[in-house]
Amino acid sequence: MSHGNPIISVSGLSKIFGTVRAVDNINFTVSAGSITGLLGANGAGKSTTIAMLLGLIIPTCGKVEIFGLDMLKTRHTALAHMNFSSPYIDLPQRLTGTQNLTVYARLYGLSNIPHRLAKLAEELHLSGFINRPYRTLSSGQKTRIMLAKSLLNEPKLLLLDEPTASLDPDTADWIRQYLVNYQRRTNAAILLASHNMPEVEQLCDQVLMLQGGNIITRGTPAELIKTHGAGTLEEVFLAVARQNKNTPLRSVRYEK
Repeated sequence: MSHGNPIISVSGLSKIFGTVRAVDNINFTVSAGSITGLLGANGAGKSTTIAMLLGLIIPTCGKVEIFGLDMLKTRHTALAHMNFSSPYIDLPQRLTGTQNLTVYARLYGLSNIPHRLAKLAEELHLSGFINRPYRTLSSGQKTRIMLAKSLLNEPKLLLLDEPTASLDPDTADWIRQYLVNYQRRTNAAILLASHNMPEVEQLCDQVLMLQGGNIITRGTPAELIKTHGAGTLEEVFLAVARQNKNTPLRSVRYEK
């Protein structure tokens, strides 16, 4: 994969809710043409970080630049070229998949919307259920509709939260391949939050591991596996997640 200029640049980013420091002075970049994994146990700060990248939450301090634009000042310009998908956010239940996607396509100001929806329906194999009410769809079908929503505007930055949640192994595999092909075709940057370690190991060029709002280790999947003396990225994740917060990272190893 060819990596380009930074699409995301985060410096000194923190978010405090009352007495809780949800994100604590993190720094990272995500380049064009790369896929970055954002990992961590529940409550590690992944969702808060993504929300600040989207401009949904204002940082307590620090800076987020996307496409070189300050998200506090020029968020709407950046948002036109980025998108987000999460299986944990529902769309209006009474609308069909087509109707829901049409609403978002209009929000993005797309032209020839029926053609764009038809193309996505074909690429993501949605034709069998896209015209059914959203409430009647299975979890896996909803995941695929949400993924289609995130691709409507052909974003140069794609933020994905558990993109293959609820999908059977075969469907999840071709969705992963679709994302790789999309990223290669468009040179987009993808930030992937996931608990699926084999998926992250397969897809990601860079991995950031969060714990207690801090990035406590980073590197390629292969580097992290080697550093921690593990066999897989899942073993690394378990070792890091279970460590005492005061334990030096170099002493954390996967014990077989």
